[in-house]
Amino acid sequence: MRPAPGTHYRERRLAKEELLTMEGYIEEILPDGRFAVLLDNEHKIIAYTAGKMRKFRIRSVVGDRVHVEMTPYDLSKGRIVFRERTPGQGMGGGGPRKRGNFKR
Repeated sequence: MRPAPGTHYRERRLAKEELLTMEGYIEEILPDGRFAVLLDNEHKIIAYTAGKMRKFRIRSVVGDRVHVEMTPYDLSKGRIVFRERTPGQGMGGGGPRKRGNFKR
């Protein structure tokens, strides 16, 4: 299909649908990497971890405050895109510990 005369091809693309961003708390951990999230407006949705969070191994636990993106077409599902830092948890210390004087 050719673009209309006087318009550039890229101008004819449809705009990506706007996503809704909501905040809430993780209420329950479900199988297959999904979470039950209770939003601030008291609605409960099923959400999964976004790819960047999975890539950098950002772990979420029950009680964490999260930001969830949802499409306007299905308001019962969402994607967790941000986990807010909880007070009392340091930057590191949870990773693997290095051994001292270990020789192969």
